[in-house]
Amino acid sequence: MQTTSKVLMVRPARFAYNEETARNNYFQQRTDTENVNESAISEFDAFVKLLRGNDVDVTVVQDTPEPWTPDSVFPNNWFSSHLGGELVLYPMFAENRRLERKPHVMDVLLHKMNHRKIVDLTHWEKQWEFLEGTGSMIFDREKRIAYCCRSPRTSEKVLADFCSRMNFDAVVFDAVDKKGNPIYHTNVMMEVGTQVAVVCLESLRNDDEREKLVARLISTGKIIVEISLEQVEHFAGNMLELKSRNGQPLMIMSATARKSLSIEQESTLATYAKIVSPKLSIIEANGGGSARCMIAEIFV
Repeated sequence: MQTTSKVLMVRPARFAYNEETARNNYFQQRTDTENVNESAISEFDAFVKLLRGNDVDVTVVQDTPEPWTPDSVFPNNWFSSHLGGELVLYPMFAENRRLERKPHVMDVLLHKMNHRKIVDLTHWEKQWEFLEGTGSMIFDREKRIAYCCRSPRTSEKVLADFCSRMNFDAVVFDAVDKKGNPIYHTNVMMEVGTQVAVVCLESLRNDDEREKLVARLISTGKIIVEISLEQVEHFAGNMLELKSRNGQPLMIMSATARKSLSIEQESTLATYAKIVSPKLSIIEANGGGSARCMIAEIFV
């Protein structure tokens, strides 16, 4: 099963620009917006309402003010949920992001959602090796493939550990932004759904790696919608396919991302899924993440 109708989202308590993550997240911009936290909460609540209005089963967990976790609104980085009942915990680059593994969130995941097995990779943090969940990896869950671009947040050692434990095959490549910086998370330049894969092939400068990525996507039956580096800067790679409780495919992307698409790109995506596009400009600017980052899929 590639998609789910069940998701968990963490409502922010003290959302803010995070200095620790800004070291290699070039999408973050410190804004002059007053009341950033209040604006982020408004965007979050409207997003949840929009998802629920499209018949998605959303569990909201309220973050706590202490310890301070400015990026708690992006829970997909520190855990992932799997059909076998596994809850995978990931090693995080920023020390203040490791604090997001709060007891009350773990309680929901383990007791209210019935994850039966913890696969704990967090010990890699002691070796300064990181793998940030479905930020670092784009899953083809049906074919058990993890697509992954190398970065300071994505260690091939931890990736190999994950693949060994979870029986996934890794497709690894280098990807860079317009300025030649390594793209910190694969999910800003790529999405894999049931029928469509959205990918910025322009970000792969190695011809061999690009050809192998395309070949793998085609061999698994995906229709490729190619996006540009310019569109990546507008979060067009940060999409996620979900489904409603009655099985309708939904493609989730921000209003910023949707606005950046060409008529042809949007039309192709709309052929396979209903597009759902919340306004997330405050969260995108200050947090450097978008719609996909805010959603942790639940498969139990």
